[in-house]
Amino acid sequence: MLAGTFSWTEDDEVRSARWHSESGAPPPQRVVVADDRTTADVAYRLACEGTAMVWRGDFQNARQLLKAMARRVDRRRGKTATSPAQAFHLYRQSQAQRARTLGMLLVPFDAGFAIPLRRAPDVRQACTEAHCPANEPLVISLRELLGIISAHEWRKKGVEIPALGARIHPHYGVFSPVRGEYVELLAQTPLPSRTLAYDIGTGTGVLAAVLACRGVKHVIATDQDERALACARENVTRLGLDARVDVVHADLFPAGRAPLVVCNPPWIPARPSSPLEHAIYDSASRMLRAFLARLTDHLEPGGEGWLLLSDIAEHLGLRSREELLAAFEESGLDIAARTDIKPRHPRAFDQTDPLHKARAAEVISLWRLTPQ
Repeated sequence: MLAGTFSWTEDDEVRSARWHSESGAPPPQRVVVADDRTTADVAYRLACEGTAMVWRGDFQNARQLLKAMARRVDRRRGKTATSPAQAFHLYRQSQAQRARTLGMLLVPFDAGFAIPLRRAPDVRQACTEAHCPANEPLVISLRELLGIISAHEWRKKGVEIPALGARIHPHYGVFSPVRGEYVELLAQTPLPSRTLAYDIGTGTGVLAAVLACRGVKHVIATDQDERALACARENVTRLGLDARVDVVHADLFPAGRAPLVVCNPPWIPARPSSPLEHAIYDSASRMLRAFLARLTDHLEPGGEGWLLLSDIAEHLGLRSREELLAAFEESGLDIAARTDIKPRHPRAFDQTDPLHKARAAEVISLWRLTPQ
């Protein structure tokens, strides 16, 4: 999150508010006021030039303007990639540029999350859940605000988890378990023990909840992110699993050893471009390598470490299978077994996706690892 004072001139008067960006974007240096008379072509040109627009028109018109700007962004033709890795890097560059361009349409807030625009929604609860500051005027990009609103709706609705027969409710900034294949793998693999399990990097708490529902008497779920910890605790309580699942703050592992240690690290070894991407991108595979390096120190004799990992990085040319197997070997780990599943999400079948070849070839695996 990036905050600071943001100023602009409106009606020959200098105005200021707190700049708030969960994505870590800095406040723009050039600002104009825009309203219902501003056309999509003008807004798009200003945004491409790095000029932000504080919106003073109808809120719903601002949403339509943002969609029109997005269509213009998406019509731009990029470079042709010559390798999977280059395709990935070009894709990330285009996504970053898209975010910067669309992030130039800004919404002002009064104190208390009131939006002083016609037909503006009540976003007080959504902004409170996203931990936005409430006691002073704010300026937030409309694109980011719509993400906050969407996250609020997901939190209310929840994500159906068949293995639980219930829903998991993700918080803003916590990775949602909409890709359910890895949960399915965890739910179907025979347990080595039902006495104790660790869930490393628990996020929403979904894997800890599945383990508890499968009969594990005590699950310790860890995370370092305060939002994830709050989210996991709320889900555990909602599911009535407080007596069996402890959610604790820890750098990967809690103290002690367990007969089962589970981890679903970020799958792609690339640098996150914002705090919200840490659940997807793991720079230089740091979390994965730290988990593997310390796993044997936290396994009871005869215990297993379950690594849930997609091979999408291999198909993108970012990490080879040989590198992964070497990391197992260097950490003193043997492969007891491996179970695979193909993804079923729509993008795996979308041939217009720039990363379609990699997504179509992707396999998600549960690696059962044991000390050598």
